[in-house]
Amino acid sequence: MKRNYFIVGLIFLVFFVISFLTNILGPLIPDIISSYRLSFTMVALLPFAFFIAYGIMSIPSGMLLEKFREKPVMTAAFLAAFAGALMFALKPVYSVAVISLFMLGAGMATLQVAINPLLRAAGGEEHFAFNSVMAQLVFGLASFLSPFVYSYMVRALALPEAQTNALVGLLAALVPPELPWTSLYWVIALVTLIMVVVMLFSPFPKVVRKADERTGAWATHVALFKQKTVLLYFLGIFAYVGTEQGIANWMSKFLQLYHGLDPQTIGASSVAWFWGLMTAGCLLGLLLLKLFDSRQVLIGFTLLAIGLLSVALFGPAVAARYAFPLLGFGISVMWSIVFSLALNSVSEHHGSFSGILCSGIVGGAVMPLVVGRLGDWFGLRIGMMFLYITLAYILSIGFWARPLVLNQTIQRTRNRPDADHRS
Repeated sequence: MKRNYFIVGLIFLVFFVISFLTNILGPLIPDIISSYRLSFTMVALLPFAFFIAYGIMSIPSGMLLEKFREKPVMTAAFLAAFAGALMFALKPVYSVAVISLFMLGAGMATLQVAINPLLRAAGGEEHFAFNSVMAQLVFGLASFLSPFVYSYMVRALALPEAQTNALVGLLAALVPPELPWTSLYWVIALVTLIMVVVMLFSPFPKVVRKADERTGAWATHVALFKQKTVLLYFLGIFAYVGTEQGIANWMSKFLQLYHGLDPQTIGASSVAWFWGLMTAGCLLGLLLLKLFDSRQVLIGFTLLAIGLLSVALFGPAVAARYAFPLLGFGISVMWSIVFSLALNSVSEHHGSFSGILCSGIVGGAVMPLVVGRLGDWFGLRIGMMFLYITLAYILSIGFWARPLVLNQTIQRTRNRPDADHRS
Protein backbone atom coordinates (compact mmCIF):
# COMPACT_ATOMS: atom_id res chain seq x y z
CA MET A 1 0.00 0.00 0.00
CA LYS A 2 1.26 3.48 -0.90
CA ARG A 3 2.20 5.67 2.07
CA ASN A 4 -0.51 8.16 3.01
CA TYR A 5 1.23 11.15 4.53
CA PHE A 6 -2.05 12.94 5.26
CA ILE A 7 -3.29 10.08 7.44
CA VAL A 8 0.10 9.77 9.17
CA GLY A 9 -0.07 13.49 10.02
CA LEU A 10 -3.67 13.07 11.16
CA ILE A 11 -2.67 10.21 13.47
CA PHE A 12 0.09 12.36 14.99
CA LEU A 13 -2.57 15.02 15.62
CA VAL A 14 -4.79 12.43 17.29
CA PHE A 15 -1.86 11.35 19.50
CA PHE A 16 -1.38 15.00 20.48
CA VAL A 17 -5.06 15.42 21.42
CA ILE A 18 -5.17 12.13 23.36
CA SER A 19 -2.13 13.15 25.37
CA PHE A 20 -3.39 16.69 26.03
CA LEU A 21 -6.71 15.38 27.34
CA THR A 22 -5.30 12.43 29.29
CA ASN A 23 -2.60 14.26 31.21
CA ILE A 24 -4.28 17.58 32.01
CA LEU A 25 -5.92 16.17 35.14
CA GLY A 26 -2.77 16.03 37.30
CA PRO A 27 -2.21 19.80 37.55
CA LEU A 28 -5.91 20.32 38.30
CA ILE A 29 -5.98 18.09 41.40
CA PRO A 30 -5.10 20.80 43.99
CA ASP A 31 -7.71 23.18 42.53
CA ILE A 32 -10.35 20.43 42.45
CA ILE A 33 -9.68 19.58 46.10
CA SER A 34 -10.01 23.20 47.23
CA SER A 35 -12.99 23.99 44.97
CA TYR A 36 -15.14 21.07 46.13
CA ARG A 37 -13.51 20.50 49.55
CA LEU A 38 -12.81 16.87 48.72
CA SER A 39 -10.91 14.19 50.57
CA PHE A 40 -7.99 12.55 48.76
CA THR A 41 -10.17 9.49 48.13
CA MET A 42 -12.98 11.53 46.58
CA VAL A 43 -10.64 13.43 44.26
CA ALA A 44 -8.94 10.16 43.27
CA LEU A 45 -12.30 8.94 41.94
CA LEU A 46 -11.83 11.41 39.07
CA PRO A 47 -8.77 9.72 37.48
CA PHE A 48 -10.44 6.42 38.44
CA ALA A 49 -13.47 7.32 36.31
CA PHE A 50 -11.20 8.26 33.39
CA PHE A 51 -8.93 5.23 33.42
CA ILE A 52 -11.54 2.62 34.32
CA ALA A 53 -12.94 3.37 30.87
CA TYR A 54 -9.74 1.89 29.39
CA GLY A 55 -10.37 -1.37 31.21
CA ILE A 56 -13.97 -1.45 30.01
CA MET A 57 -13.52 -0.20 26.44
CA SER A 58 -10.17 -1.50 25.12
CA ILE A 59 -11.28 -4.98 24.07
CA PRO A 60 -14.80 -3.97 22.85
CA SER A 61 -13.20 -1.15 20.82
CA GLY A 62 -11.14 -3.69 18.89
CA MET A 63 -14.30 -5.62 18.08
CA LEU A 64 -16.08 -2.43 16.98
CA LEU A 65 -13.18 -1.63 14.66
CA GLU A 66 -13.46 -5.06 13.05
CA LYS A 67 -17.15 -4.40 12.31
CA PHE A 68 -17.38 -0.67 11.53
CA ARG A 69 -13.79 0.30 10.53
CA GLU A 70 -11.68 3.24 11.68
CA LYS A 71 -13.40 6.40 10.46
CA PRO A 72 -16.86 5.96 12.06
CA VAL A 73 -15.40 4.52 15.28
CA MET A 74 -12.86 7.35 15.70
CA THR A 75 -15.53 9.96 14.91
CA ALA A 76 -17.81 8.43 17.55
CA ALA A 77 -14.91 8.43 20.04
CA PHE A 78 -14.35 12.17 19.59
CA LEU A 79 -18.11 12.78 19.83
CA ALA A 80 -18.18 10.96 23.18
CA ALA A 81 -15.24 13.05 24.41
CA PHE A 82 -16.90 16.26 23.21
CA ALA A 83 -20.17 15.39 24.98
CA GLY A 84 -18.31 14.58 28.19
CA ALA A 85 -16.31 17.82 28.16
CA LEU A 86 -19.32 19.98 27.29
CA MET A 87 -21.42 18.33 29.99
CA PHE A 88 -19.00 19.37 32.73
CA ALA A 89 -18.29 22.80 31.19
CA LEU A 90 -22.02 23.58 31.36
CA LYS A 91 -22.52 22.12 34.84
CA PRO A 92 -19.21 22.12 36.74
CA VAL A 93 -20.15 20.05 39.80
CA TYR A 94 -18.32 17.04 41.22
CA SER A 95 -20.88 14.37 40.28
CA VAL A 96 -20.95 15.54 36.66
CA ALA A 97 -17.12 15.59 36.61
CA VAL A 98 -17.05 11.85 37.34
CA ILE A 99 -19.43 11.05 34.46
CA SER A 100 -17.63 13.50 32.17
CA LEU A 101 -14.24 11.93 32.78
CA PHE A 102 -15.59 8.44 32.13
CA MET A 103 -16.90 9.60 28.75
CA LEU A 104 -13.58 11.27 27.95
CA GLY A 105 -11.73 8.10 28.97
CA ALA A 106 -13.97 5.90 26.83
CA GLY A 107 -13.28 8.08 23.81
CA MET A 108 -9.53 8.11 24.38
CA ALA A 109 -9.42 4.32 24.93
CA THR A 110 -11.20 3.74 21.62
CA LEU A 111 -8.82 6.06 19.81
CA GLN A 112 -5.76 4.32 21.30
CA VAL A 113 -6.94 0.96 20.00
CA ALA A 114 -7.70 2.37 16.52
CA ILE A 115 -4.65 4.44 15.66
CA ASN A 116 -1.80 1.92 15.89
CA PRO A 117 -2.97 -0.43 13.10
CA LEU A 118 -3.99 2.64 11.10
CA LEU A 119 -0.49 4.08 11.48
CA ARG A 120 1.02 0.81 10.28
CA ALA A 121 -1.21 0.77 7.19
CA ALA A 122 -0.91 4.46 6.30
CA GLY A 123 2.81 4.84 6.99
CA GLY A 124 3.98 1.48 5.70
CA GLU A 125 5.04 -1.54 7.73
CA GLU A 126 8.74 -0.90 7.13
CA HIS A 127 8.38 2.60 8.64
CA PHE A 128 6.13 1.58 11.54
CA ALA A 129 8.86 1.58 14.21
CA PHE A 130 10.07 5.06 13.20
CA ASN A 131 6.53 6.45 13.02
CA SER A 132 5.69 4.92 16.40
CA VAL A 133 8.63 6.70 18.01
CA MET A 134 7.59 9.97 16.34
CA ALA A 135 4.07 9.47 17.67
CA GLN A 136 5.42 9.01 21.19
CA LEU A 137 7.41 12.23 20.85
CA VAL A 138 4.24 14.07 19.78
CA PHE A 139 2.45 12.46 22.73
CA GLY A 140 5.16 13.70 25.09
CA LEU A 141 5.08 17.21 23.63
CA ALA A 142 1.33 17.52 24.30
CA SER A 143 1.77 16.22 27.86
CA PHE A 144 4.51 18.80 28.39
CA LEU A 145 2.40 21.69 27.07
CA SER A 146 -0.96 20.94 28.72
CA PRO A 147 0.02 22.03 32.29
CA PHE A 148 1.29 25.34 30.89
CA VAL A 149 -2.04 25.87 29.11
CA TYR A 150 -3.80 25.30 32.44
CA SER A 151 -1.46 27.71 34.22
CA TYR A 152 -1.97 30.38 31.53
CA MET A 153 -5.77 30.07 31.55
CA VAL A 154 -6.09 30.30 35.34
CA ARG A 155 -3.80 33.34 35.59
CA ALA A 156 -5.35 35.06 32.54
CA LEU A 157 -8.86 34.72 33.99
CA ALA A 158 -7.64 36.42 37.15
CA LEU A 159 -6.56 39.54 35.23
CA PRO A 160 -8.75 42.66 34.85
CA GLU A 161 -11.03 42.47 31.81
CA ALA A 162 -9.07 45.14 29.92
CA GLN A 163 -5.94 43.02 30.00
CA THR A 164 -7.46 39.86 28.53
CA ASN A 165 -7.78 38.79 24.89
CA ALA A 166 -11.06 37.91 23.15
CA LEU A 167 -10.86 34.18 23.92
CA VAL A 168 -10.14 34.70 27.60
CA GLY A 169 -12.90 37.34 27.75
CA LEU A 170 -15.39 34.84 26.29
CA LEU A 171 -14.33 32.17 28.74
CA ALA A 172 -14.63 34.64 31.62
CA ALA A 173 -18.31 35.05 30.70
CA LEU A 174 -18.84 31.28 30.62
CA VAL A 175 -16.78 30.12 33.61
CA PRO A 176 -17.79 30.60 37.26
CA PRO A 177 -15.29 33.10 38.73
CA GLU A 178 -14.62 30.80 41.69
CA LEU A 179 -13.79 27.87 39.33
CA PRO A 180 -11.34 29.30 36.74
CA TRP A 181 -9.75 25.87 36.15
CA THR A 182 -12.99 24.62 34.56
CA SER A 183 -12.14 26.81 31.56
CA LEU A 184 -9.97 23.89 30.42
CA TYR A 185 -13.13 21.89 29.75
CA TRP A 186 -14.38 24.52 27.31
CA VAL A 187 -11.02 24.26 25.55
CA ILE A 188 -11.29 20.45 25.49
CA ALA A 189 -14.86 20.66 24.14
CA LEU A 190 -13.70 22.96 21.34
CA VAL A 191 -10.71 20.78 20.45
CA THR A 192 -12.75 17.56 20.35
CA LEU A 193 -15.49 19.22 18.26
CA ILE A 194 -12.87 20.34 15.75
CA MET A 195 -11.54 16.77 15.65
CA VAL A 196 -15.04 15.43 14.92
CA VAL A 197 -15.20 17.72 11.88
CA VAL A 198 -11.68 16.74 10.81
CA MET A 199 -12.59 13.04 11.05
CA LEU A 200 -15.76 13.48 9.01
CA PHE A 201 -13.97 15.20 6.13
CA SER A 202 -10.80 13.07 6.10
CA PRO A 203 -10.40 10.27 3.53
CA PHE A 204 -9.37 7.08 5.35
CA PRO A 205 -7.51 4.16 3.76
CA LYS A 206 -8.80 0.63 4.18
CA VAL A 207 -6.76 -1.09 6.87
CA VAL A 208 -6.06 -4.74 6.10
CA ARG A 209 -4.96 -6.50 9.27
CA LYS A 210 -2.91 -9.63 9.23
CA ALA A 211 -4.67 -12.61 10.79
CA ASP A 212 -2.51 -12.36 13.89
CA GLU A 213 -3.31 -8.67 14.36
CA ARG A 214 -7.08 -9.07 14.38
CA THR A 215 -9.06 -8.82 17.58
CA GLY A 216 -10.45 -12.24 18.40
CA ALA A 217 -13.69 -13.26 20.04
CA TRP A 218 -14.30 -13.18 23.79
CA ALA A 219 -13.34 -16.85 23.94
CA THR A 220 -9.86 -15.99 22.66
CA HIS A 221 -9.40 -13.34 25.35
CA VAL A 222 -10.64 -15.69 28.08
CA ALA A 223 -8.23 -18.38 26.91
CA LEU A 224 -5.35 -15.91 26.89
CA PHE A 225 -6.15 -14.68 30.40
CA LYS A 226 -5.77 -18.26 31.64
CA GLN A 227 -2.12 -18.21 30.58
CA LYS A 228 0.29 -17.25 33.36
CA THR A 229 2.52 -15.24 30.99
CA VAL A 230 -0.40 -13.13 29.78
CA LEU A 231 -1.57 -12.39 33.32
CA LEU A 232 1.92 -11.46 34.52
CA TYR A 233 2.42 -8.96 31.69
CA PHE A 234 -1.08 -7.56 32.13
CA LEU A 235 -0.07 -6.83 35.73
CA GLY A 236 3.14 -5.24 34.41
CA ILE A 237 1.19 -2.73 32.30
CA PHE A 238 -1.23 -2.25 35.21
CA ALA A 239 1.70 -1.48 37.54
CA TYR A 240 3.38 0.89 35.07
CA VAL A 241 0.33 3.04 34.28
CA GLY A 242 -0.59 3.02 37.97
CA THR A 243 2.89 4.30 38.83
CA GLU A 244 2.82 6.95 36.09
CA GLN A 245 -0.58 8.32 37.09
CA GLY A 246 0.09 7.94 40.81
CA ILE A 247 3.05 10.29 40.40
CA ALA A 248 1.52 12.71 37.86
CA ASN A 249 -1.77 13.12 39.72
CA TRP A 250 -0.35 13.63 43.20
CA MET A 251 3.00 15.42 42.81
CA SER A 252 1.52 18.92 42.65
CA LYS A 253 -0.58 18.33 45.77
CA PHE A 254 2.42 16.78 47.57
CA LEU A 255 4.60 19.80 46.80
CA GLN A 256 1.87 22.13 48.05
CA LEU A 257 1.07 20.10 51.17
CA TYR A 258 4.60 19.33 52.39
CA HIS A 259 6.62 22.24 50.96
CA GLY A 260 4.07 25.04 50.46
CA LEU A 261 4.80 25.36 46.72
CA ASP A 262 2.17 27.05 44.53
CA PRO A 263 0.26 24.40 42.50
CA GLN A 264 -0.75 26.85 39.75
CA THR A 265 2.86 27.72 38.92
CA ILE A 266 5.52 25.44 40.42
CA GLY A 267 3.16 22.47 40.69
CA ALA A 268 1.98 22.80 37.08
CA SER A 269 5.55 23.32 35.88
CA SER A 270 6.70 20.19 37.75
CA VAL A 271 4.00 18.10 36.06
CA ALA A 272 4.93 19.56 32.66
CA TRP A 273 8.60 18.71 33.11
CA PHE A 274 7.66 15.23 34.33
CA TRP A 275 6.18 14.57 30.88
CA GLY A 276 8.92 16.47 29.07
CA LEU A 277 11.69 14.46 30.74
CA MET A 278 9.77 11.28 30.00
CA THR A 279 10.11 12.15 26.31
CA ALA A 280 13.85 12.76 26.74
CA GLY A 281 14.16 9.40 28.48
CA CYS A 282 12.47 7.69 25.53
CA LEU A 283 15.12 9.11 23.18
CA LEU A 284 17.95 7.84 25.39
CA GLY A 285 16.14 4.53 25.72
CA LEU A 286 16.19 4.08 21.91
CA LEU A 287 19.98 4.32 21.99
CA LEU A 288 20.41 2.04 25.01
CA LEU A 289 18.19 -0.65 23.45
CA LYS A 290 20.69 -0.86 20.59
CA LEU A 291 23.49 -1.46 23.10
CA PHE A 292 21.92 -3.60 25.85
CA ASP A 293 19.31 -6.26 26.40
CA SER A 294 15.93 -4.62 27.06
CA ARG A 295 15.66 -6.41 30.42
CA GLN A 296 18.91 -4.82 31.59
CA VAL A 297 17.68 -1.38 30.48
CA LEU A 298 14.41 -1.96 32.36
CA ILE A 299 16.24 -2.93 35.56
CA GLY A 300 18.55 0.11 35.38
CA PHE A 301 15.79 2.65 34.79
CA THR A 302 13.55 1.11 37.47
CA LEU A 303 16.30 1.30 40.09
CA LEU A 304 16.82 4.95 39.10
CA ALA A 305 13.07 5.59 39.49
CA ILE A 306 13.02 4.00 42.96
CA GLY A 307 15.90 6.24 44.02
CA LEU A 308 14.25 9.36 42.63
CA LEU A 309 10.93 8.52 44.33
CA SER A 310 12.79 8.27 47.64
CA VAL A 311 14.36 11.71 47.15
CA ALA A 312 11.00 13.19 46.11
CA LEU A 313 9.16 11.84 49.13
CA PHE A 314 11.78 12.33 51.83
CA GLY A 315 14.10 15.07 50.57
CA PRO A 316 13.87 18.81 51.26
CA ALA A 317 11.76 21.13 49.10
CA VAL A 318 14.46 21.91 46.54
CA ALA A 319 15.27 18.20 46.09
CA ALA A 320 11.60 17.19 45.82
CA ARG A 321 10.94 19.94 43.30
CA TYR A 322 13.50 18.41 40.92
CA ALA A 323 13.14 14.73 41.82
CA PHE A 324 9.43 14.59 40.93
CA PRO A 325 9.95 15.82 37.34
CA LEU A 326 13.02 13.58 36.97
CA LEU A 327 10.80 10.60 37.79
CA GLY A 328 9.40 11.05 34.28
CA PHE A 329 12.88 10.26 32.96
CA GLY A 330 13.16 7.29 35.31
CA ILE A 331 9.96 5.59 34.17
CA SER A 332 10.23 6.61 30.49
CA VAL A 333 11.20 3.26 28.97
CA MET A 334 8.94 1.05 31.08
CA TRP A 335 5.82 1.08 28.89
CA SER A 336 7.59 0.23 25.63
CA ILE A 337 9.89 -2.40 27.12
CA VAL A 338 7.17 -4.21 29.11
CA PHE A 339 4.81 -4.11 26.11
CA SER A 340 7.44 -5.45 23.70
CA LEU A 341 8.61 -8.14 26.14
CA ALA A 342 4.98 -9.20 26.50
CA LEU A 343 4.27 -9.50 22.76
CA ASN A 344 7.62 -11.21 22.19
CA SER A 345 6.78 -13.79 24.87
CA VAL A 346 3.80 -15.36 23.06
CA SER A 347 3.73 -17.03 19.64
CA GLU A 348 0.15 -16.23 18.56
CA HIS A 349 -2.94 -14.04 19.08
CA HIS A 350 -0.88 -10.84 19.26
CA GLY A 351 -3.88 -8.68 18.33
CA SER A 352 -6.02 -9.99 21.16
CA PHE A 353 -3.05 -9.89 23.55
CA SER A 354 -2.49 -6.22 22.68
CA GLY A 355 -6.11 -5.51 23.63
CA ILE A 356 -5.60 -7.23 26.97
CA LEU A 357 -2.41 -5.26 27.59
CA CYS A 358 -4.19 -1.98 26.75
CA SER A 359 -6.91 -2.86 29.23
CA GLY A 360 -4.11 -2.92 31.82
CA ILE A 361 -4.19 0.89 31.53
CA VAL A 362 -6.94 0.53 34.15
CA GLY A 363 -4.02 0.64 36.59
CA GLY A 364 -4.19 4.40 36.08
CA ALA A 365 -7.63 4.24 37.70
CA VAL A 366 -6.73 2.05 40.65
CA MET A 367 -3.36 3.36 41.85
CA PRO A 368 -4.28 7.06 42.29
CA LEU A 369 -7.33 5.86 44.22
CA VAL A 370 -5.19 3.64 46.46
CA VAL A 371 -2.74 6.50 47.04
CA GLY A 372 -5.63 8.85 47.86
CA ARG A 373 -7.26 6.41 50.27
CA LEU A 374 -4.00 5.76 52.10
CA GLY A 375 -3.36 9.51 52.06
CA ASP A 376 -6.64 10.12 53.89
CA TRP A 377 -5.76 7.53 56.51
CA PHE A 378 -2.03 8.05 57.03
CA GLY A 379 -0.96 11.14 55.06
CA LEU A 380 -0.11 11.63 51.38
CA ARG A 381 3.57 10.72 51.85
CA ILE A 382 2.60 7.28 53.15
CA GLY A 383 0.05 6.97 50.35
CA MET A 384 2.65 7.64 47.66
CA MET A 385 5.00 5.11 49.26
CA PHE A 386 2.61 2.46 47.89
CA LEU A 387 4.23 3.15 44.51
CA TYR A 388 7.31 1.29 45.75
CA ILE A 389 5.24 -1.88 45.35
CA THR A 390 4.35 -1.21 41.72
CA LEU A 391 7.94 -0.25 40.91
CA ALA A 392 9.19 -3.43 42.61
CA TYR A 393 6.91 -5.50 40.38
CA ILE A 394 8.20 -3.75 37.25
CA LEU A 395 11.76 -4.35 38.48
CA SER A 396 10.99 -8.06 38.85
CA ILE A 397 10.00 -8.31 35.16
CA GLY A 398 13.61 -7.60 34.23
CA PHE A 399 14.62 -10.76 36.10
CA TRP A 400 11.89 -13.27 35.20
CA ALA A 401 11.06 -12.27 31.61
CA ARG A 402 11.96 -14.96 29.05
CA PRO A 403 10.97 -13.54 25.64
CA LEU A 404 10.92 -15.82 22.61
CA VAL A 405 12.47 -12.97 20.58
CA LEU A 406 15.23 -10.73 21.98
CA ASN A 407 15.66 -7.08 21.09
CA GLN A 408 18.24 -6.57 18.33
CA THR A 409 21.41 -4.96 19.70
CA ILE A 410 24.56 -4.00 17.82
CA GLN A 411 26.40 -6.90 19.46
CA ARG A 412 23.74 -9.44 18.46
CA THR A 413 23.77 -8.11 14.89
CA ARG A 414 27.52 -8.64 14.71
CA ASN A 415 27.27 -12.11 16.18
CA ARG A 416 24.47 -13.13 13.80
CA PRO A 417 24.99 -11.10 10.64
CA ASP A 418 22.72 -13.35 8.54
CA ALA A 419 19.90 -13.55 11.07
CA ASP A 420 16.59 -11.85 10.48
CA HIS A 421 16.15 -8.46 12.12
CA ARG A 422 14.17 -8.94 15.28
CA SER A 423 13.17 -6.29 17.77
